[in-house]
Amino acid sequence: MTDTTIPTQPEAISRPQAAVVPQPAARPTVVIVGAGFGGLRAARALRKAPVDVILLDRHNYHLFQPLLYQVATAGLEPEQIARPVRAILRGQRNFEFRMVEVTGLDGAAKQVLTDAGPIRYDYLILAVGGETNYFGLESIARHGFVLKGVVDAVALRNHVLHCFERAMLEPDGEPRRALLTFAVVGGGPTGVEMAGALSELIRLVLVKDYPRLNVKDVRILLLEATHHVLTALPERLREAAAETLWRKHVEVRFGAVVEDYDGARVRLKGGEVIPARTLIWAAGAKAASLIDHLGLPTARQGRVTVTPTLQVPEHAELYVIGDAAYLEDDGEPLPMMAPVAIQMAETAVGNILRRLRGEPPIPFRYRDPGSLATIGRNAAVAYIHGIAFKGVAAWVVWLIVHIIQLIGFRNKLFVLLNWGWDYFFYERAARIITKE
Repeated sequence: MTDTTIPTQPEAISRPQAAVVPQPAARPTVVIVGAGFGGLRAARALRKAPVDVILLDRHNYHLFQPLLYQVATAGLEPEQIARPVRAILRGQRNFEFRMVEVTGLDGAAKQVLTDAGPIRYDYLILAVGGETNYFGLESIARHGFVLKGVVDAVALRNHVLHCFERAMLEPDGEPRRALLTFAVVGGGPTGVEMAGALSELIRLVLVKDYPRLNVKDVRILLLEATHHVLTALPERLREAAAETLWRKHVEVRFGAVVEDYDGARVRLKGGEVIPARTLIWAAGAKAASLIDHLGLPTARQGRVTVTPTLQVPEHAELYVIGDAAYLEDDGEPLPMMAPVAIQMAETAVGNILRRLRGEPPIPFRYRDPGSLATIGRNAAVAYIHGIAFKGVAAWVVWLIVHIIQLIGFRNKLFVLLNWGWDYFFYERAARIITKE
């Protein structure tokens, strides 16, 4: 008899289920635009934070801008006041540097647009700095010199040395005097320090290189539109600075408003014309022109309007610090100075970390560390924590502060050696014309 029993299926073999391994949450990305004082401080402040840091800049170095005028006056070489960003932050594990040109911003997609493609961010810190404000004087933009970068400083140094070389070959007195006339426009720290350093370069150093030139043909003018130099300082320090400049053979002209410059003649408001083959513009600053392409609300000097917590209204993940940020203190905008940028960087980073912890942000409070300006050897003015002093004491403080703030032991050492050599031997080694 045929067996019609349907064979049963074998029981399924039970197999252990694979354990589900939870994936770690992606770390937030903080993108910083600009490797100046603010951007660099922000990157450093995030070194132990649970975030990935990407720093963007079109240059691969951090520049100590307060000493650019010393490059322009042959006191220092550019590499002594600059250091590669990668070298500065080499040991920071959560850090990445990208040398790119930022071209725009897509706030909806949280992307920074660059010439190498978009870069996504969770938090963005704009530390783009500032640039020269010509106040619409296009002729000065074409023919004048500024001090905003290494290229500017080297170009000015080459030009000054060229003027002396051409003056040696010029038989006519008037053209020769125009070659040896140097107009510095702006009585702020940059203008005062530039005028003083230029006078010392010429009267202590170049006078020995060009003994056939009559030093009386040299003329250095400091043209200030208001009635004071160094307006942030107390009156007696302002007066002391002006007197020191006069002793160093710098003609200080107050109420001198420059209207035009064609490369050979400076025209002042009122009609006065000054023959001069050199005009150095140190009369104003504004936010970097990149801000114009980001679609953000701006105020005076093209600076981005920020809340007291340094955030852009309607963009809580976007922070603006330094020269590009517009924030008022006692009814006046905060100055476009390195201490402001550094302190803003610390507040912005602190507020990002608070957001990660679910805590409310805190407002920025500026702590004024004081003001310093040097006018040459043994001459400076200082106003620190309400204490005003001048002369050698202020000059020594200025030296110490700037040496401390320089980044890298090598730079500190070489700058100190250069200053010492110049002080004792009245000699500057960087008197080489490097570009025609």
